[in-house]
Amino acid sequence: MLYGIVAAAIALFLSAALAALLRAPALRLGLLDRRQRQRRVPLFGGAAVVLATCLVAVTGDRTGIAPLGDGIEVLLAAGGAVAALGLIADVWRLNVRFLVVGTAVAAAFVVPYGDTGTLPGVAAVGWITFVALAFRALDHADGVAGTVGVVTAFGVAACVAVEIMDGLVVLLSVFAAALTGFLMHNWPPARVALGACGSLFSGFLLAAAAVIARAGQDPVEGAAVLFALTAVAGADVLLVLVSRRLARRPLLRGAPDHLAHRLRRLGLTPQGVVVLLGVAAFGAVLVGVLAHAAWLQAGAVLWVAGGVLVVVLGLLRVSVYGPARARGGRQGGGRDPRGGRRAARAPRAPRARGALQEERTGARPGPRTMARPAPVYAPRRQPEAAQSPPDSEVRRAGGSVSPQVNASLRVRNG
Repeated sequence: MLYGIVAAAIALFLSAALAALLRAPALRLGLLDRRQRQRRVPLFGGAAVVLATCLVAVTGDRTGIAPLGDGIEVLLAAGGAVAALGLIADVWRLNVRFLVVGTAVAAAFVVPYGDTGTLPGVAAVGWITFVALAFRALDHADGVAGTVGVVTAFGVAACVAVEIMDGLVVLLSVFAAALTGFLMHNWPPARVALGACGSLFSGFLLAAAAVIARAGQDPVEGAAVLFALTAVAGADVLLVLVSRRLARRPLLRGAPDHLAHRLRRLGLTPQGVVVLLGVAAFGAVLVGVLAHAAWLQAGAVLWVAGGVLVVVLGLLRVSVYGPARARGGRQGGGRDPRGGRRAARAPRAPRARGALQEERTGARPGPRTMARPAPVYAPRRQPEAAQSPPDSEVRRAGGSVSPQVNASLRVRNG
């Protein structure tokens, strides 16, 4: 236990130091978070988490201070391969299909088919891939993926501890500590981002460890426990898919329609969003841990599923896509010179004849400006004394003239 605490402390400080050191090279290389349009957030935070976790875990295993046990090295190697794939996706724009295939291949090496069976093992591979990509999608705001990942890591470590897998407990403790060190720089406003490298590694490691902990037990109860452990990430994916489907938008095109985006629309601060999602993840993970330890029945997970459904249906009512663009037609205005479609112009309201005449006469400066028509009950011509004081001068274009000339002009122009 003492060795595990020391290893976790080393991972925490190492991750924080690496995240600070790798920030400058990422800025020089231009490896920035493409979501951020107002702030430059580098993407090497995930690399810091992966390096800290792997270095501390491998060093503890090789020195014998904190041995990982059989099969954990394969899990760590597969997680490192997924992290490398995510790093490539951060540097170059990879198609999502490559991420899905690569993560599924890595997951196929860590599933214990002897304990799960063939069909449940294939389903476990699909679920690990789904959770890894869900954590990548959860990294849509500062601090969200890191906070949910830390809470989930402690929950999965508790499930593993029930099964007396000390090596996997040490690995998850080191990983949770590394994520905590990363959160020192990722708390809103973030100075580094997790990126696909760290988010894919986090989801893959947590999902694979949960599958290993549930291997050999009832598959239905196992599916319920696995769902509860990753309820927040699953709710985010479900919300995005349903929302884009209803709006007839491409499913793989990015948009501000995730959990944190909609909660911000409701008026929550960035820090409040992170705390709220962390509390929600803690509640769901707690139900999953208690169900795994047989302190609660598997039916208790239905409350978590009901909460996810309520949250998704409620946040679907939050408008995030904005008004639809005007289409071509009578009120549509074609396209602007830059290639975009011009907004439709509202028809002008009819104006009175007098108002139109006033606008025309008022827009014509100079000495020939017509006077405003007088009411029917007033005399059209006013005496000169009422027009201007006797000693005043009327300024016209080109200089000033005497009052006599002005008076004659005023009488002539009526």
